[in-house]
Amino acid sequence: MQENGSESNMKIPKHLAVIMDGNGRWAKERRLPRIAGHYEGVKRAEELLDACIELGIRSLSLFAFSTENWKRPEHEVKGLMRLLEGYLREKKQMILEKGIRASFIGRRDRLPEGLLREMEKVEKLRPPVEKLHVILAIDYGGRDEIIRTFRKILQAGLEPTEENFKLFSDMPQVPDPDLLIRTGGEKRISNFLLWHLAYTELYFTDTYWPDFRKEDLIRALEDFSRRERRFGSLIKE
Repeated sequence: MQENGSESNMKIPKHLAVIMDGNGRWAKERRLPRIAGHYEGVKRAEELLDACIELGIRSLSLFAFSTENWKRPEHEVKGLMRLLEGYLREKKQMILEKGIRASFIGRRDRLPEGLLREMEKVEKLRPPVEKLHVILAIDYGGRDEIIRTFRKILQAGLEPTEENFKLFSDMPQVPDPDLLIRTGGEKRISNFLLWHLAYTELYFTDTYWPDFRKEDLIRALEDFSRRERRFGSLIKE
């Protein structure tokens, strides 16, 4: 990556997590159906992939659909499922060409069969050179993951240690996020990656996700670069 200006001095997180919030409100302000905001949000997500590859971010976790999102109106839920399924079906070649490996976290027992099939196909794709690992959280909840993980540990007859939790969690091979960005103005983590965010830096912006651009990402990374991460000790990162 060619560095210039302020980007050359930025700390680049190895793992970035993003709560893509504000799609519905973005659409409402424009008198559009909520699903229109989600379609626009997908465009921003694809732009974010390019920006992460350019900046050298190695892992990107995106909160696509939470366990609580099932409470939304049925037509919106179905629209989101169709959107996710269609995107994965149409973008397989793009994923390979960009050097992206994709995986999914969350429950799979409640998802539509068509979406599950596309998820499984995408997970099997392996680019010749991996530039970015994208983790999509679909039907995911942090509390749900903790419960599921401890059940697996106990079923394996092992002690519920931090090491075993990592091993049996939804992200056993991925380092914990260095930075979490949440768009849309809310200042909470909303049950996302509860275990994994223990020492993650948090960044909140009022910008709705469909309006989030590379320059907004750069601002978040510049803020991240000014922080001193001590992980509970007196020693800086």
